[in-house]
Amino acid sequence: MEKIYTENAPKAIGPYSQAVKANGFLFTSGQIAIDPATGTVTAQGIEEQTHQICRNLSAVLAASGLTFADVVKTTCFLTNMSYFPQFNEIYAQYFTGKPARSCVEVSKLPAGVLAEIELVAKL
Repeated sequence: MEKIYTENAPKAIGPYSQAVKANGFLFTSGQIAIDPATGTVTAQGIEEQTHQICRNLSAVLAASGLTFADVVKTTCFLTNMSYFPQFNEIYAQYFTGKPARSCVEVSKLPAGVLAEIELVAKL
């Protein structure tokens, strides 16, 4: 197992890695809308936060030599399913290959964000 780290994505805010490579796959930890330059959430609203999440995931993928085209599965968390249409609109701009996906509503996410995405990509 190989741990992945890049300065271009937020540092882990707990005892975990940004991602790990194992058995031909990359498994990312959930990314939220933390701006890696400031270490804080600056994005407002579901659209801005979803863009920031996808930029963070893109940086982790790039650190592994991958792109969104290599993603095979995502798990998405929303604090309110009413965000689903706006979230999908932004999500579709990045995940053009339409990987398998689960999307669930949760009561809270770290730092008070509105969404979180984790993914699995094929190396």
